[in-house]
Amino acid sequence: MNGVLNILIDIASTPAILVALIAVLGLGLQKKPISDVVRGGIKTFVGFLVVTAGAGVIEGSLAPFGEMFQHAFNMQGVVPNNEAIVALALTKYGTYTALIMLVGMAFNILIARITKFKYIYLTGHATLYMACMIAVIMSVTKMSAVPLVLVGGLALGLANTIFPAIAQPFTKQITKNDSVALGHTGNFGYALSGFIGKYVGNKEKSTEDINFPKGLAFLRDSTVSITLTMGIVYTIVALFAGNTFISENLSDGTNYIIYALQQAGMFAAGVFVILAGVRLILAEIVPAFKGISEKLVPNSIPALDCPIVFPYAPNAVLIGFLTSFVGGIVSLFIMVATGTTVIIPGVVPHFFCGATAGVFGNATGGVRGAVVGSFIHGVIISFMPILLMPVMGDLGFQGSTFSDTDYGVTGIFLGKLADMGGQLAVVVGIVAVLVLLLALTVFGKKKTTKTEEAA
Repeated sequence: MNGVLNILIDIASTPAILVALIAVLGLGLQKKPISDVVRGGIKTFVGFLVVTAGAGVIEGSLAPFGEMFQHAFNMQGVVPNNEAIVALALTKYGTYTALIMLVGMAFNILIARITKFKYIYLTGHATLYMACMIAVIMSVTKMSAVPLVLVGGLALGLANTIFPAIAQPFTKQITKNDSVALGHTGNFGYALSGFIGKYVGNKEKSTEDINFPKGLAFLRDSTVSITLTMGIVYTIVALFAGNTFISENLSDGTNYIIYALQQAGMFAAGVFVILAGVRLILAEIVPAFKGISEKLVPNSIPALDCPIVFPYAPNAVLIGFLTSFVGGIVSLFIMVATGTTVIIPGVVPHFFCGATAGVFGNATGGVRGAVVGSFIHGVIISFMPILLMPVMGDLGFQGSTFSDTDYGVTGIFLGKLADMGGQLAVVVGIVAVLVLLLALTVFGKKKTTKTEEAA
């Protein structure tokens, strides 16, 4: 039994396999020829592996950057890192995490079936991480095993339905259709960036329409502009870190400036690979998902990882990352000045989440929306982890914490419920959210019926 459970968990937490199986299922339900089913499944599988490889290249280039930054400016504090905190938590809460993940995915499908919120969350690793955080918080309430798994699974299913929904109005502006949603743990921050962009900028002045002087027209190529910009950023930090530290600890003796330029090039290469993989995935998963939409969950929409929006505004990706990181640095100085817990800017979350926030801000407010929206996002993911740490029990102050906004919103919500009324308040609060979704569905149907009758 445990062996079967472990296999299911491995499949569910491996996005490439999970989404490839979804593509196969969708094409099969449409009764496509076996050759189309095999081709669609394999191309979706490979596409996700390409995106994963690109993400790995980026994370590999950002890791030494983070070390250089901390050494250069002598910073000590908590570093938000989802992988690190999950690895720590799984040693104690692994079984609960696995069960909550499976139950949560089932609840997500059920909620999509019975409500108007038709989002099927397909980002497996993000689901695993959220399940892990929920398992920790539920355990802190001393809830017994069965209700912990059921209530925790319902909380996960609701989160995986609601967060794509709040970002979807802005996602549609980016993709120009309603065929795909965003399934990532920063959706609250992305929606906020899109909302801010609407009021501070002008979407007609897009980051993708930046007019470079004739002699600098080559900067319109996103690969070139990303390489040059990151080359400058890496070189500045390398100069402050010094040749001795870098050559002895990071570069295996390679000159520190050469090493910095190489890492900047690796970063740009990772972005290029991600964009290629995303195009491959979208070409296969959207038409394949039509079968699931028609047969299992009518009108369902796949919610995929944040890089799916990168190809729509590559300049906003870079602008969003840099301004989100600046927001993190500004927040750091505020924390130092006020004597609160210091959150070291995590380069990986500021890239993936900040870049996505930039794309959302650009969709509603152009260049200014991308800059302001992602800057505010950077401030939020710096201070929100401070509020999250106390609800994590013994794991709250272990040198790392969850970084993205959806972890903060979900964790703080559940933690505050537990503080107010213990287990009962948590159960009532989660059920109340489900009832709200059902009520919105019923109200929406009545409104639609009245509109049709009036017509």
